[in-house]
Amino acid sequence: MRWKIIQLQYCFLLVPCVFTALEAVPIDIDKTKVHNTEPVESAKIEPPDTGLYYDEYLKQVIDVLETDQHFREKLQKADIEEIRSGRLSKELDLVSHHVRTKLDELKRQEVGRLRMLIKAKLDSLQDTGMNHHLLLKQFEHLNHQNPDTFESRDLDMLIKAATADLEQYDRTRHEEFKRYEMMKEHERREFLKTLDEERRKQEESKFEEMKRKHEDHPKVNHPGSKDQLKEVWEEADGLDPNDFDPKTFFKLHDVNNDGFLDEQELEALFTRELEKVYDPRNAEDDMIEMEEERLRMREHVMNEIDSNKDRLVTLEEFLRATEKKEFLEPDNWETLGQQQLFTEEELKEYENIIAMQENELKKKADELQKQKEELQRQHDHLEAQKQEYHQAVQQLEQKKFQQGIAPSGPAGELEFRPHT
Repeated sequence: MRWKIIQLQYCFLLVPCVFTALEAVPIDIDKTKVHNTEPVESAKIEPPDTGLYYDEYLKQVIDVLETDQHFREKLQKADIEEIRSGRLSKELDLVSHHVRTKLDELKRQEVGRLRMLIKAKLDSLQDTGMNHHLLLKQFEHLNHQNPDTFESRDLDMLIKAATADLEQYDRTRHEEFKRYEMMKEHERREFLKTLDEERRKQEESKFEEMKRKHEDHPKVNHPGSKDQLKEVWEEADGLDPNDFDPKTFFKLHDVNNDGFLDEQELEALFTRELEKVYDPRNAEDDMIEMEEERLRMREHVMNEIDSNKDRLVTLEEFLRATEKKEFLEPDNWETLGQQQLFTEEELKEYENIIAMQENELKKKADELQKQKEELQRQHDHLEAQKQEYHQAVQQLEQKKFQQGIAPSGPAGELEFRPHT
């Protein structure tokens, strides 16, 4: 259902699918030519982690709301703007008492979890003077002023927080990849500095050769173009390229038969293109780069086809895209290897940040070393005092023995020895 699909790849919309409307057009294909014709009926796909710190709470709220018939019907008719604006959240007032009770319990559990996190953080900082209620304000996915019941404002806040956080999450992934590439180049250059001239030339030559090998691959079709889809149709689906039909293609790759192509189903279409460029057996092919390329392809196709920006492609949107000039005559697709991922200025700035961080770590390491040395000095001093004390006690006992005085016990008391 549509709700589940949005939970799978972009939870913030919280929209259910229309169960009977948008039925896929019946198609007649030669089943003997199609691989894996077994229907994927109920395959309940476990939603992936969104990366949000309230991921579990978000999924549980979706599951509970999904059980209310009235709310599901309203969602079937709602457009994306209604959901994003929060107008749909008002419908929460009309859900059944049973559903509201479950939502109340989920919210109490989430508030309790957040309080435990706050307490653990404060305990680690040894700070017990902070107001937990004030600290709850930092969590924007629920109404902290009412910790006991789940209201329409809670649903509104959950949708808006997840929308903003997931968009930020996508941007963060790209930024992390860029830093990854800069770190690779930084480490390569630092390694070259440690070599003599002859070895450095050898390494530079090896690096250029690996680049050439990586770039030597078959042409990568423009993602979402007719050529790209026809290649999937022929090689993955085992069908005659001359019989290519967009409606049939859509039906074949709508794996869970919900009437939409979601982000996971789209990404699966790019596997053949990615395999042209990346092979895990080749040292010159970076699998982290491959996943970034997959993400770029998916985002590109979504931007081209997904007209209402709900992160789902309907049959109507898909067919409309096949009528565009870009579908038939696309531009050449530039892979990551053909692009400048960062400038020299950006790399220098990144290296400056690394140098600052290394300096900070060195300072801390030096401080820890000094503390270690001081503790060792104190330990040695105590050991020396302890040794001196034992020697003094032994000398005192020896003098007493020589003078005929009864020896002392462990605490210095006179030790009684009966005459035999």
